[in-house]
Amino acid sequence: MTGPDSSQRADLEKAVRTYGGHWDTERGLRTLRDAGHDPQDKHTRQILRDLASEGLLVKVEDRPVRYSAVRTD
Repeated sequence: MTGPDSSQRADLEKAVRTYGGHWDTERGLRTLRDAGHDPQDKHTRQILRDLASEGLLVKVEDRPVRYSAVRTD
């Protein structure tokens, strides 16, 4: 898939891999805005869920939803 959606996903995945730590919707939105995107809350949450389903993030809190990056080194 090409276009803005895949670009947002790629940029957010790169940031998670680079910076690690805890991630929530707000951090995802800030990261995407800093990368030059105009992200939407719902889409950003979906990207975070996708990254979690692929094993890059692990959900550590339900309300509010918060993820922790899995170390890959």
